[in-house]
Amino acid sequence: MNFLQQQTRRHFFERCGVGLGSIALSQLMAEDRAFNPMAPREGHFEGKAKNVIFMFMAGGPSHLELFEQKPMLQKYHGQLPPESLVAGKRFAFLGKDAKILGSDRKFEKYGECRMQLSELLPHHQKIVDEVTWLRGMKTEVFNHGPAKLFMNSGFQVPGRPSMGSWVTYGLGSESRDLPGFVVLQSGPRGPRAGNALWSSGFLPSSYQGVPFRGTGDPILNLTSPDGISPDRQRDFVDVVGQLNRERLNVTGDPEIATRINAYEMAYRMQSSAPELMDLSDESPETLDLYGAEPGGNSYANNCLLARRLVERGTRFVQLYHTDWDHHGGKNQTLGTDLEKVCKQVDQASSALVLDLKERGLLDDTIVIWGGEFGRTPMGETREGKVGGRDHHIDAFTMWVAGGGFKSGITWGKTDDFGYEVVEEKVHVHDLHATILHQLGFDHERLIFRFQGRDFRLTDVHGHVVKDILA
Repeated sequence: MNFLQQQTRRHFFERCGVGLGSIALSQLMAEDRAFNPMAPREGHFEGKAKNVIFMFMAGGPSHLELFEQKPMLQKYHGQLPPESLVAGKRFAFLGKDAKILGSDRKFEKYGECRMQLSELLPHHQKIVDEVTWLRGMKTEVFNHGPAKLFMNSGFQVPGRPSMGSWVTYGLGSESRDLPGFVVLQSGPRGPRAGNALWSSGFLPSSYQGVPFRGTGDPILNLTSPDGISPDRQRDFVDVVGQLNRERLNVTGDPEIATRINAYEMAYRMQSSAPELMDLSDESPETLDLYGAEPGGNSYANNCLLARRLVERGTRFVQLYHTDWDHHGGKNQTLGTDLEKVCKQVDQASSALVLDLKERGLLDDTIVIWGGEFGRTPMGETREGKVGGRDHHIDAFTMWVAGGGFKSGITWGKTDDFGYEVVEEKVHVHDLHATILHQLGFDHERLIFRFQGRDFRLTDVHGHVVKDILA
């Protein structure tokens, strides 16, 4: 008792297990999370990566023209496929009379990994030994919109959070001046399924993707109206923010926190977004590497912007490039139309990997390239000619680089027709589980309770493909 009587209040707070400093810090961190849903957070364990760039080739690139040479297609060109291949299968457009379609593309093997590449992707030759080639991909859905949703959210119906939303929900963002999840689009039209592809679903809307435009204001209505000075705008944001905070304290509604963060982010982005989009400070060598042009709106510019976003702390960047749907009709042939879209993406895709590596960013950035499915070994007749392939869910190719994935390996093997995966299959759910693992998450524990059920990106499926991890 004598000892306790001699202790001052200052001694007590200094020596007790939870000091005033710790209490204050915990309170500040709690307030930061409450008012800033994108505050950086830790995963379930220390991850190898902290950022993701997903280059999405909307429409379904043909692995049979790009990544796998199949002599059997040439041998049986124009003949019906074996019944064992197609029995019980469903396709988007093919009938039972669809015949094997050979490919006349020239292939070579490149790098130490001896990866097969066609003549359509000459710049990919530079990154063959930087990439994990997933040649045994499989999905579930054969129509574009639902298949894109499945690849992006793990479910084929709108309403589920996208992968970018799950990642930012789990990790937040390291950028206070730019969104944590950004979407960049190129090509003649937007991707089928639209903004449902980057929706936050039932997660708070803070975690939805923010589309940036390639020209003009990056985001519509970002510029202040005429006659509104920066000081007046700052006063407005402060007053509205205080009112929203008072309401948030009463209701606890996470959408109010989203609104608070949106006002603050928009105010800061009035200076950060134009600076981001201005490529004039990039060296001529870098612009040449990507094939980018300042002031332009192209896939090449978007790849360069993706690197700039990651440098500035954005957690997840999704690029969509459309026009990969080659059924064989007008503007959809496996000839000049496929050549055109390959030329649009080949150089910049490989440049992004090389540039990230040169700047020391590839080790902690996962780079993904691929579409929603592949194409059939059978040809499709459009306008009286066989010049394309139908959607195919049972085998296709994607690639992943950086972020702790092994470099220079091919994983997965298809049969002689490129129809079925016969070794080392990677389902879409497996890819999602593996990406989350590299970011520091157990995919079975990254959950959100909605309408009485725990949801996750991988639903009730998926396993981590540890053999492709370094």
